[in-house]
Amino acid sequence: MRQITGNKLLVRALKEEGVDTIFGYPGACTIDISDELYRQDEIKVILPRHEQALVHAADAYARTTGKVGVCLVTSGPGATNLVTGLATANYDSVPLVCFTGQVARHLIGNDAFQEVDIVGITRSITKYGVTVSKREDLGRIIKEAFYIARTGRPGPVLIDLPKDVMSELGSPEYPETVNLRGYKPNTSVHMGQLKRALKMLNKAKKPLFLAGGGVNIARANKEFTEVVNITNVPVVTTIMGRGAVPTDHPLFIGNLGMHGAYAANMAVSECDLLFSIGTRFNDRITGKLHEFAPNAQIVHIDIDTASISRNIHVHVPIVADAKEAVAKMREYVEPCETKEWLERIAQWNAEHPLTMKVHGSIGPRDIIEEMNRQFDDAIITTDVGQHQMFVTQYAEITEKKQLVTSGGLGTMGYGFPAAIGAKIGNPDRTVIAISGDGGMQMNIQEFATAVLEELPLILCVFNNEYLGMVRQWQKLFYGKRYGMTNLRSGALFRRTNGEEMPEYTPDFVRLAESYGAKGIRVTKKEEIKEAFEEAGKNTTVPTLIEFIIDPEEMVYPMIKPGGTLEEMIVEC
Repeated sequence: MRQITGNKLLVRALKEEGVDTIFGYPGACTIDISDELYRQDEIKVILPRHEQALVHAADAYARTTGKVGVCLVTSGPGATNLVTGLATANYDSVPLVCFTGQVARHLIGNDAFQEVDIVGITRSITKYGVTVSKREDLGRIIKEAFYIARTGRPGPVLIDLPKDVMSELGSPEYPETVNLRGYKPNTSVHMGQLKRALKMLNKAKKPLFLAGGGVNIARANKEFTEVVNITNVPVVTTIMGRGAVPTDHPLFIGNLGMHGAYAANMAVSECDLLFSIGTRFNDRITGKLHEFAPNAQIVHIDIDTASISRNIHVHVPIVADAKEAVAKMREYVEPCETKEWLERIAQWNAEHPLTMKVHGSIGPRDIIEEMNRQFDDAIITTDVGQHQMFVTQYAEITEKKQLVTSGGLGTMGYGFPAAIGAKIGNPDRTVIAISGDGGMQMNIQEFATAVLEELPLILCVFNNEYLGMVRQWQKLFYGKRYGMTNLRSGALFRRTNGEEMPEYTPDFVRLAESYGAKGIRVTKKEEIKEAFEEAGKNTTVPTLIEFIIDPEEMVYPMIKPGGTLEEMIVEC
């Protein structure tokens, strides 16, 4: 049997795994892999401008296609630049396989040029990580990596590839099956536990569904909506769970948590049964742990055993894949008597509806509502901050729309490269990225990638001249001392004591145009519609729309720091 190098086997393995796109950045320890990828044309290679952007793009590619995202970077700084993206994917349960170059085995541990222990560095933020120490193990390890990444609770896997291992000759065979001792993810539903939970649902006077990101990850939206329709039980979602049922569904109350809808937070506080699916109960949705859903029995369905009762004690734990569990529920659920409960929720919503002040200048809601009107089939990616919260409050997410955002880690700089990955994976869908002026600058170099790949993205920059979310906290809780949040500040600002405000840097429109993209600045409410229409006409280049926003715009409701879901600041 003819032997081949590890580099050739890697490319063969990627093809066997059905990989059609790889996001990569080259270097000394991966140059031979780059050469092998150059010799073939089945796998498309995307060359971003920074490894952090690269992994975010692969992340969104995976979230929007259901495939495993694949990354390739070199050793040392190439590998360490993946860290933020790996942590982002780990928190949000995104299947990635990331290959990192490594120095030759005899140099490992000698502080060689561009040597780092990337497996050790990322151990706590990956589902699995390994350095390939023998050429004969390469095929098996790659096969296991893809299996681990996409099964159970999905997550990122890192494979470290020493340069000498990859140049060594060995078997061309790639395994067809995986047999991992100690890793047998459970997906089947314990019917006894499920039927017990459904009996509780039938008896409850104030039942409430809580849908987390697990529903979207499992692509159980259709089945879950059918369960909701049958039971007539209202639904709240986490930010990551938004879209579990269409946001225009009459039983959808809104998001809960830090910036959740008033009615949603009150419903959680007063329900007598909280039937939760695919959520980790993190601090952004619970507030004070011991006062979360104080009157409720809690059912928790999750594929990850470690997530159940970790933060919130639950009464009925069910370890299962969300789609399989919801499909079984659909077979057994019955209509519930919720008329009085729904009237109570409607009353809360009428008392404190999700709204923003109407004024003459552009408001975030104006922009998002126009986006809702013009785009009925779109993928929306966001950065992190106030604009993210506005999107999760007001963007319509239906069967034809998907929201992609960094939920668990809260990663600024995610939105733009995520839009690139989403568009590459879904070339026929409209992709809209929404960023603040702070987050947009964290990976703004990816204009080069988007232009060269001819991606007609629509990039919305909410420019309020501040790091808005931190500024909001400073306004409410720090006596309006806006330290380190004014993006116009600098030597001139300090020298004149703020009396002479410098020009905003950068000029986003001119910067976009310098890359070969289109740029539009919107300063009036009546210009919003035309700007989106103009952006939609561009079919081969991205369009950046800069919206000039009032720095005083605030995200409400807001839970006080250390408060309960009932202790909401509704308006200031």
